[in-house]
Amino acid sequence: MLAIIIPYFKLTFFEATMQSLANQTDKRFKVYIGDDNSPENPTLLLQNFKEKFHFEYTKFENNLGGISLTKQWDRCIELCGNEQWIMILGDDDVLSDSVVENWYKNYAEFNSKTNIVRFASILVDESSNPTSSKYSHPKWEMATDSFYRKFLGDSRSSLSEHIFLKEAYERNGFYNYQLAWNSDDRAWLEFSEDKPIFTINESIVYIRISKINISGKADNYLIKNKSLLECYKFLISKKLSHYSPQQRTNILRNYGINIK
Repeated sequence: MLAIIIPYFKLTFFEATMQSLANQTDKRFKVYIGDDNSPENPTLLLQNFKEKFHFEYTKFENNLGGISLTKQWDRCIELCGNEQWIMILGDDDVLSDSVVENWYKNYAEFNSKTNIVRFASILVDESSNPTSSKYSHPKWEMATDSFYRKFLGDSRSSLSEHIFLKEAYERNGFYNYQLAWNSDDRAWLEFSEDKPIFTINESIVYIRISKINISGKADNYLIKNKSLLECYKFLISKKLSHYSPQQRTNILRNYGINIK
C-alpha cells in the first residue's frame, strides 16, 4: 500500500490539496498529516473529507520545521504504518486524478527495478493557473542524469512528484540542508542506489509557487544558494565519476562561479 505524507503548516491552499486526494480514481492509499504545531488549525476543513479517503491527523507539540524541515519530514514518516512506498506531498500541491491509479497500473513494471517513481509536473500560481509547460521525463533515467538535466535548466524536480521506497529512505535518510533546499535532489541521488528512476508521464503533480512558500520567496536567496553549493560539494565528491569529461567540466565550472 501507498502512504501519502503531508507535513502540514499552511491552511491557505490545503483544501485544494485534500480535494485532489478525494478526487483520486484509485483510493488504495492512506494519508498521514503531520501538523507542525501550526497556528492555522485545519481540523474543521478535515471534517469535510472524513468519509472520502483514509487519513490520520497528528498535531505535534512543537514546531520543528522552523529549525529543520527534513526532521519534520522524518517525524511525519514515523507516523506511517507498514506501507512500503511513500510520497511526501506539500500542503499546497495538487495531484491529478489518476496519480494513484497509474502508480498501481505500472507497479508490476517498476517493482524491484527502482527505488523511486516520479510523475510529470506543472508549476502553478496562487490561483492554480499554470505558469509552466508540462515537465515530462524519460521513462527510465539514472538519478545523476536527471540531476544534470535540472542543472542545465532543461528540467525541474521537487519533493511532491516523487514516490520512494521506504527501505531506501531508511538506509540513506534526508540530508539536513538549510530550508531543506536541495535535500530532495540529494535524496534522489542517494535513495536511487544506482537504480534508474521510473517515470509515469501520464499523470501530473501540480507544484505551487507562491509568496508564502519557500520556493516562491526571494528573501531567502542566500540560504538557498549556500545549500545549493553544499549539494554541489556532495555531487562532486561522490557522483562525479558518473559523468562524462565534458559534464564534469561543466559542473566544476558552475560550482566555481557560484562560490565567487
